[in-house]
Amino acid sequence: MSIRIGIIGITGRMGTLLEQAVPASGATFAGGIGRGGDLADLAEAADALIDFTVAATVNGHAALIAASGTPWVLGTTGLTPADQAAVARAAAIIPVFQAANFAPGVNLVLALAERLGATLPAETHDAEILEMHHRQKIDAPSGTALGLGHAIAQGRGVDLAAVMQSGRDGHTGPRETGAIGFAALRGGQIVGSHSAVFTSATEQITLTHHALDRRIFAEGAVRAAIWLAGKPPGLYGMRDLLGL
Repeated sequence: MSIRIGIIGITGRMGTLLEQAVPASGATFAGGIGRGGDLADLAEAADALIDFTVAATVNGHAALIAASGTPWVLGTTGLTPADQAAVARAAAIIPVFQAANFAPGVNLVLALAERLGATLPAETHDAEILEMHHRQKIDAPSGTALGLGHAIAQGRGVDLAAVMQSGRDGHTGPRETGAIGFAALRGGQIVGSHSAVFTSATEQITLTHHALDRRIFAEGAVRAAIWLAGKPPGLYGMRDLLGL
């Protein structure tokens, strides 16, 4: 019997792609809801839920889905610390798979970024992150860009919040040693482009990933939902799925 997957945010940009990706994976489409839909009914009908909505819904979804006992795949970005705390509370009750980006290639880049952060000293190699997305995207920096920042910071043994510099403007003075800089570009219908750039006085190393089709995210999320089936409560991510 194939796993039944429900989609939260079926009317959104990712909803149609997810609806197509579910049967293509061999899973069963259990239904979907848009804004105002009955999440409790969907949770009861599904073996796993995939959620691509907006950050404002995360707290409510976390409580309701945890109460239902249904595994939850969360792709919503732009979360606040309070939102993330709600996700953590849910993960103590049910298996939760959270990712800012479900493309396997991006997650390999994240792993490499952490390794470069650990290997290239902050005192000699300045780290900058550049991302570009379609003009409709409502949060910046993107979740994936922040993921790159966290990976580099983790490699360097620091907290990203303490070294992050975003949206430089005006007379900023010289660049601070150890800072991790962010630049966000928006335009057209760019699916997603991310680069982590390490620059010293004598060399530059750039890790870049270009997403060419949103289907990569839908396929990754469905793969995560299938993988999550039968897992114990906990917070999982692409590194777990990919064995990184």
